[in-house]
Amino acid sequence: MTPAARQIQRTYLSLVLLNTLAASLIWGINTIFLLDAGLSNLEAFAANAFFTAGMVLFEVPTGVVADLKGRRLSFLLGTLTLAFATLAYLLLWQVGAPFWGWAVVSVFLGLGFTFFSGATEAWLVDALTHTGFTGRMETVFAKGQIVTGIGMLVGTIGGGILAQVTNLGVPYIVRCVALGLAFILAFLLMRDLGFTPERGKRPLAQIKQILSSSIRLGLRNPPVRWVMLTAPFIAGVSIYGFYALQPYLLELWGNEQAYGIAGLAAGILASAQIAGGVFAPQLRRFFHRRTTILVTATLLGAVALTLMGVFHNFWAVILLVCIWGVVYAAATPVRQAYINGLIPTKQRATVLSFDSLMGSSGGVVIQPALGKSADIWNYSTSYLLSGGIYALALPFAWAARRTASRGAAKQADAISQDENPTKTE
Repeated sequence: MTPAARQIQRTYLSLVLLNTLAASLIWGINTIFLLDAGLSNLEAFAANAFFTAGMVLFEVPTGVVADLKGRRLSFLLGTLTLAFATLAYLLLWQVGAPFWGWAVVSVFLGLGFTFFSGATEAWLVDALTHTGFTGRMETVFAKGQIVTGIGMLVGTIGGGILAQVTNLGVPYIVRCVALGLAFILAFLLMRDLGFTPERGKRPLAQIKQILSSSIRLGLRNPPVRWVMLTAPFIAGVSIYGFYALQPYLLELWGNEQAYGIAGLAAGILASAQIAGGVFAPQLRRFFHRRTTILVTATLLGAVALTLMGVFHNFWAVILLVCIWGVVYAAATPVRQAYINGLIPTKQRATVLSFDSLMGSSGGVVIQPALGKSADIWNYSTSYLLSGGIYALALPFAWAARRTASRGAAKQADAISQDENPTKTE
C-alpha cells in the first residue's frame, strides 16, 4: 500500500470515529431528554419520525451537492449543520419549547446526517483509487465497521455516564465539540482526490444531469437496483429492532427499572459491529461471490429476528442479538464494496445517498408499524413480524446474485481476486 493510500485510510477512520462518537453520545438518553423537556411519549417519537423524514427528504439533494461541489465541502457542511442543530436542540430543552420547534429542528438534524451518508464513502473510494490502491475494499470498509463499533460503544456508555454525573444537556455539548474536531480534521486533511467538481455550468442543468445519470446507474441498473431494494426491509427493520431491544430486554429480565440492562442492547450491538468488522475480511475463505454473502446474511438475519420473538428467555435473546449484529456488521462492508464497484466516480455520492434514502424510507414506514404491533400484542410478536419483513429482502438479494453472474457486475461480485474492481470513469 502506498503512503498516500495509507494516509487516506487513516483520515477516513478518524472521521468515522469522530462522527460515530458524536452521534452515539445521545443515543442512550435522547428519549429521556425529550421527555424531560416536557414532550409526551407520542411527541417524543414523533420528533424522531421528523428526523427520519428529514433524512428521506434531503438524502439525494445532499448527494447531488457532493457530486457537484465536492465531497469535502459536503462533509464540512454536515458537521456545521449537525452542530448548530444540536445546539438548537439544547436550547429547546432549556426553554421548554413546544412540539413544533422540536419537529423543525429534528428535520435539520436529519439534513446534517445526509451530508455525510454518500459523500464520505464516495470520497474514500475515489481517493484510494487515485492513489493506486489495489487491495480489497472490504478490508477498508471492515476497518471502518470496527471503528464505528468502538465509537458507538464509547459514545453510548460515555453519554449515559455524563448525563448521570452532570445533566442531560452535557452530552449534547460534548457532541458539538466532537463535531468541531471532525470539521477541523476534514478541513486540514480531506482533498477531493480522483474527483473534480463540476464548475462553470448552470446548477439546475447539472442537478438534472446528475439525477438522471444516478437513476440510470442506480434503479435502472439491475445489479445495483436489486441490492438497493433490499434496503427498505433490512434497514427499516433494523432501526426498529435496535430501539425496541431496550424495553424488550427489560421485559424479559423482569425488572423494568433495570436501566443498565437497557444499555446492554447498545453495548452488545456496538461490540457486534467490531466483531463483524474483524470477521468480514475472512469471508473470502468461505465465499467466492459477494452476492452469495448478501443472500446468506439476509437469511440468517431473518431467522435470528424471528427466533428473538419465539424464545422468551433473556439469555437466548441476548445470544440471538449477538448473531444478528455480527452477521449484519460483517455483510455491510461486502455490500459497500459491491455497490461501489458498479458506480462511476461522477455519480458515486448521489447513488450512495439514494441507497441510504431507500433504507431511511423503510424506517419511516416499518418502524411505526412494528411499534403499533408491539402496542396491540407484545414485543415478541413484533419481532416475529420483524423477521418476516426482513425476509422480504431475500428475493431481491437472490435477484442481485443472478444478475451479477454476467457483465461488469461479475467482476464487482467476485471476491477471490486481490485487485480492487472499483470504477473511476
